[in-house]
Amino acid sequence: MNTGQNAQLLVVEDEPKVATFIKKGLQTQSYSVAIASTGEEAKSLLAKTRFDLIILDVNLPDITGLELAEYIRNQPSQVPILMLTALDTIADKLLGFEAGADDYLAKPFDFMELLARVKVLLRRAPTVEEPGRLLRVSDLELDLHERVARRNGQTIDLTAREYALLEYLMRNAGRVVSRVDIAEHVWDIGFDTGTNVIDVYVSYLRAKIDKDYPNKLIHTLIGMGYVLKEK
Repeated sequence: MNTGQNAQLLVVEDEPKVATFIKKGLQTQSYSVAIASTGEEAKSLLAKTRFDLIILDVNLPDITGLELAEYIRNQPSQVPILMLTALDTIADKLLGFEAGADDYLAKPFDFMELLARVKVLLRRAPTVEEPGRLLRVSDLELDLHERVARRNGQTIDLTAREYALLEYLMRNAGRVVSRVDIAEHVWDIGFDTGTNVIDVYVSYLRAKIDKDYPNKLIHTLIGMGYVLKEK
């Protein structure tokens, strides 16, 4: 994964003025930028080129950005996805995150905020510096190279956001992490800590990690936060 300023970025945006605005701005920062105006055009480019980050509009003329994000994650691919949309409700954000987006930016936006989010996502993207490295807690393991979670040897399907949350909890196993900690480290910048999105995602993760096992690993400490540990 290339996290430098020569990283390859794909902008999937059907509004020519917006796409050109984003491309020109990113090129001034020495990023290499390709543009797709439809979901099918994006799929064609993705089949030919390994991109370091995708900026994806929700409203496309053929398929939705949510459908394209799901397609990308089903490849499987952990390329960071920054989703753009004119809709900015919590429900809309949850749909985007569940589809596989890593971050969410509402239109209209300031280019400097877009650039800041791009830099954060590229910094957090997986690299080849940790081949085969595993995080383990009890019978739960996270393969940081393959970006795969397993419990008792069974693979667990996670969205990109669920994976990021689980990785943070496992890296801090045995330590209580607050909602603010999670917001800062998993949702990065511009996240409204007054919402219940974090609680919702912990619930999603519990359903996949703990539901079918008697030994629960994710615990809530009322008024303090969450901790991942063996009882």
